[in-house]
Amino acid sequence: MHRVQQGSGAAVSVTSTLSPYRTCSSITSVPLSASSQSERSWRNYNNRLTAPCGTVNTLDTGHSEETCTLTPASQEEDEPWIKSTSFIHRELTFQRRDRPHPFTSNLHSMESNRQHVTVQLMVAVGAAVIGSLQFGYNTGVINAPQKTIEEFINKTWYERYNDRIHENTLTTLWAVSVSIFSVGGIFGSFSVGLFVNRLGRRNSMLIANVLAFIAAALMGFSKLAASWEMLILGRLVVGLYSGLSTGFVPMYVGEIAPTSLRGALGTLHQLGIVIGILMAQIFGIDAIMGNATMWPFLLGFTFIPALIQCAMLPFCPESPRFLLINQNEENKAKSVLKKLRGTDDVGADIQEMKEESRQMMREKKVTIFELFRSPIYRQPLIIAVMLQLSQQFSGINAVFYYSTSIFTKAGVAYPVYATIGAGVVNTVFTIVSLFVVERAGRRSLHLTGLMGMAVSAVVMTIAMALTEKYPNLSYVSIVAIFVFVAFFEIGPGPIPWFIVAELFSQGPRPSAFAVAGFSNWTANFIVGMCFQYVEQLTGPYVFIIFTVLLLIFFIFTYFKVPETKGRTFDEISAGFRQNASSGAEKYAPDELNALGADSQL
Repeated sequence: MHRVQQGSGAAVSVTSTLSPYRTCSSITSVPLSASSQSERSWRNYNNRLTAPCGTVNTLDTGHSEETCTLTPASQEEDEPWIKSTSFIHRELTFQRRDRPHPFTSNLHSMESNRQHVTVQLMVAVGAAVIGSLQFGYNTGVINAPQKTIEEFINKTWYERYNDRIHENTLTTLWAVSVSIFSVGGIFGSFSVGLFVNRLGRRNSMLIANVLAFIAAALMGFSKLAASWEMLILGRLVVGLYSGLSTGFVPMYVGEIAPTSLRGALGTLHQLGIVIGILMAQIFGIDAIMGNATMWPFLLGFTFIPALIQCAMLPFCPESPRFLLINQNEENKAKSVLKKLRGTDDVGADIQEMKEESRQMMREKKVTIFELFRSPIYRQPLIIAVMLQLSQQFSGINAVFYYSTSIFTKAGVAYPVYATIGAGVVNTVFTIVSLFVVERAGRRSLHLTGLMGMAVSAVVMTIAMALTEKYPNLSYVSIVAIFVFVAFFEIGPGPIPWFIVAELFSQGPRPSAFAVAGFSNWTANFIVGMCFQYVEQLTGPYVFIIFTVLLLIFFIFTYFKVPETKGRTFDEISAGFRQNASSGAEKYAPDELNALGADSQL
């Protein structure tokens, strides 16, 4: 076996004793680069030892002891290279060319284990995404019964003031009822860090259900109390719950998922959202709960998923990253990982977390204010915020909030069923994205989705503008909206939520989620509050505004967003570290260390 020891000068010595897999002479000069990164430092990942800038040179093969020297590519990089290897002490084996390499076989075995989907993992993810379903349900639930709820507001106003409500006042109250949900989401998203670092990811999701119960009671009893104020307050509270969930769920799922499945499992958050929207659209049919009698039950239905999640979460594990890094409970983290991975071989996961923990020990805790103030976080923060804005300013929530009225103005005979059709398309293509996100990559899918939505928006605008002259174009409008929704779920729907977890290390991650969530919910509020008024001014050309925004986001993504598929959190951070290293003299050492446990600076 070969043991790695730090040598002097610019080299690290590798001393070995003979083994059945000896014969270093068969590979007298072997590049060890197994990383796609260009960083000039060692990396220790999955028990692989790689030296992107070095080679192994065998010096002696005729005795019972062998010495190999690992040398960097250039002399000027010796010092940072030596510093970055100070923590590595690993074992290597060389092999005959005609024999299977046990190290390689073990690597493939580990990768297989890392990709194994266990029952415990799926139960934990399933319980978590109930919060996503709640977010989707309360996004779409207000759409179908719009006329019924407006009649309730009108009737209540008349009973109080003995006068019919003015049309502008009714429009304003309805817009507030829709968009106040986003105001709650803004406050909820900014509160994520207050919960997850103190209570843990799982317990935070559990406690947040108190808000869901309160909101269900307020909305469910609003008709009985003849109070549209209770309806609006209930929407605010359920928005607060949803804002917390949009931070809790992607963070929890991202931290319990294996690296190789992080994208696919992260997409389940978006799948939960679209299933919730579809449920709301189906339940909102007049024959089910969208009528004058049942609409309070439609809004109060949020009580049932909250109850189910409360029953499931106590049987789910806490995030192993939280246990090891935040609580320093390695044994509990190992136990949780063994259950989640379905194997006792969790050394690679623990090692990755320890490296991230070492990184956190060198960096001070990052608050939201420091996240904005520190130049070192600028690039990943801008990317995270822009991706969230690309989701909301794509125009998708204009479709979800007001699809019934959009289809009506487009000349569709049965707008409610067309809305349900859009929900079905939404769900189907979210499932499709589950299977392609780890193959095609995050960046390429986001680009495809943005461009597809822009083209669909143009077709939709033309069809809606000419529907009065050519009534059959109403079918083109339906198809264009369906395609618009499909492309949303290919990229802008799922990608922004889980990519935030990939762009930041454990230290700044909660603050980054808070800022990203705030951006998403603020944009959500602007669209929900302003769309009706803008649509009244622009008519069928309203989606041209979204087309321009989609093209802007496409250009930004093309030039600024990196690919994160198949890369660990630390590898992604290392990419940003390299971009920052050119201006290293401007940053404090603890800031640079915050972007990677093996920083060469």
